[in-house]
Amino acid sequence: MWFNESVFYQIYTLNFCGAPRDNDGIVEHRILRLNDFMDYFEDLGINAIYFNPVFSSDHHGYDTRDYCKIDERLGTNEDFIEICKNLHDRGMRVVLDGVFNHVGRGFFAFQDVLNNRENSQYKNWFRIDFNGNSPYNDGFYYEGWEGHYELVKLNLDYPDVQNYLLSAVDYWIDAFDIDGIRLDVAYSLPRWFMAMLKDHCRQKKADFFLLGEVLGDNAGYMFSEAHLDSITDYPGFKGLWSSFNSLNMFEMAHTIKRNYGEMYRGQTLFSFVDNHDVERIASKLTDLEKLPLIYGMLFSLPGIPCIYYGSEWGQTGKKEQGSDASLRPEYEKPLPNDLTKYIKKLVEIRNKYKALQLGEYNERILTNKQFVFERVFENQKIIIALNLDENEYTISLNEQKAHSLIENISIDSLNNVILPPKSIQYYLIEN
Repeated sequence: MWFNESVFYQIYTLNFCGAPRDNDGIVEHRILRLNDFMDYFEDLGINAIYFNPVFSSDHHGYDTRDYCKIDERLGTNEDFIEICKNLHDRGMRVVLDGVFNHVGRGFFAFQDVLNNRENSQYKNWFRIDFNGNSPYNDGFYYEGWEGHYELVKLNLDYPDVQNYLLSAVDYWIDAFDIDGIRLDVAYSLPRWFMAMLKDHCRQKKADFFLLGEVLGDNAGYMFSEAHLDSITDYPGFKGLWSSFNSLNMFEMAHTIKRNYGEMYRGQTLFSFVDNHDVERIASKLTDLEKLPLIYGMLFSLPGIPCIYYGSEWGQTGKKEQGSDASLRPEYEKPLPNDLTKYIKKLVEIRNKYKALQLGEYNERILTNKQFVFERVFENQKIIIALNLDENEYTISLNEQKAHSLIENISIDSLNNVILPPKSIQYYLIEN
């Protein structure tokens, strides 16, 4: 499928476009600024854009008001139709955040319950106890997601809720021609619901992509029971930054074996070095000289790699006093630099070679500071050689005739090849 061969780019849409924190209902066409990034996305080699929530919400996008209306702070449905068409015209797919576990207090059905209580036609859309009370003193109790009562849990067992959400997804496909959905808090969703959604979407689009947000591991049921195409690889994310900081590549190698040799054999995970919920990799790494190298790993290891907007030019960001604001800055134009050029080269290589997209993974050399592995697809073999040390490191592999894809030079053999300090190489083996 297309998604297994793609490089994704994630945008936290509201913040990226400079939307205010609170939705005042005033329509501002901020999302159209994405038109100014189209050339940049295409030049970078991106195959798919994953948008964090774009639909009308109370504050941050995950507190939905209306599943079929683009957030007023971003613009109109017509604006987003234009953006999606422009992306598709340039060969890029569109994946939206699907927030189906909960809604905001401004959601029309919950507002009706607030106004009409037991007489509301939507009372069964939520899990409500009219004999209790809520932290908002509503005069009834309802279930909030993980204790967050600004996020009202939907009753997904109720047929009207299922029909409403499926009809909303139909609208997204019909109006915006979207190519996939990332399921927010998939670990909180019923497995049967995700499987139903997958079957429904595949009837509309045969190659539709469903990605599940999973924070831990041992979630094979997401594939076997929920029928998802991929899940977020948080163990791989932790393995990358942690092994780089501790100079212990055994951790990363162990994570790969556990992911792809044990828990998720035959599946492909959604990989990243940062996203909208975690500190930026440029703030996470203790040695910024290794920043290009961690991207070299991201684009060569098994997985579907995703770049979080701005990190490709070294954006920093830490969680501050429980706030994610610094992780989600506004941009009016791209700010490419030497790191961006390097990442563009890595993306170009990955887009060209099936071995990096789909290839079997085999470990070749492993020490604390060095990691050499290969990706093999049919007759194509690429060897990745990472040296995190301050000193040179010599490798000897029984491989003749290779081409360094990053440096674009040919090598007679991989015997007694010197890896420079803090470097990564991609060697295409020439038969």
